[in-house]
Amino acid sequence: GPEPDMEVVAVASTRQQALCMFRLHQPDITLLDVRLSGDADGIEAIHEIRREFHQARIIVFSALTDEETIYSALHAGAVTFLFKDAPCDELIKTIRAVRNNERPIPAEVAAKLADRLSNRVLTPRELEVLKLVGKGLRNKEIGTALGIAEETAQGHVKNILAKLHVNDRTRAVTLAAERGIIRLY
Repeated sequence: GPEPDMEVVAVASTRQQALCMFRLHQPDITLLDVRLSGDADGIEAIHEIRREFHQARIIVFSALTDEETIYSALHAGAVTFLFKDAPCDELIKTIRAVRNNERPIPAEVAAKLADRLSNRVLTPRELEVLKLVGKGLRNKEIGTALGIAEETAQGHVKNILAKLHVNDRTRAVTLAAERGIIRLY
């Protein structure tokens, strides 16, 4: 229901709109879904708003709950991250806390972040290799695709398995997809 100390000043559905509305109203608190009009453009919107308005306080409210999304949102400058299924009173409480310059991070979000930080992050090259593994390429084909020796490709795959704590390529790919590290199309 309506809260006496809160008022919705604007609603936007695209990144462009979000920025325009923010410039116009400069709200105390912004609730932002990372999926703006069908893609994860919200992260970019956070960057843009915070570049222009350092004091902007953005709460991400999202159905996407993978580590990468949470990390990217907070890294881009969001104050905290709430899952879409959070009860309404939790949302209200979070808005008030952020208004008081607090930084309430829900336990389940903190747990996911801890997971992400403990996965020693893959290098850009390892990510490229993992994406090709995800497309079903063998080491020799990966080598050809990236212009590296088959042994080098094999070395990268070994490092990826070690960093993700898995024993085989298939598990590496499914785990990386679950965590939002790679997308499977």
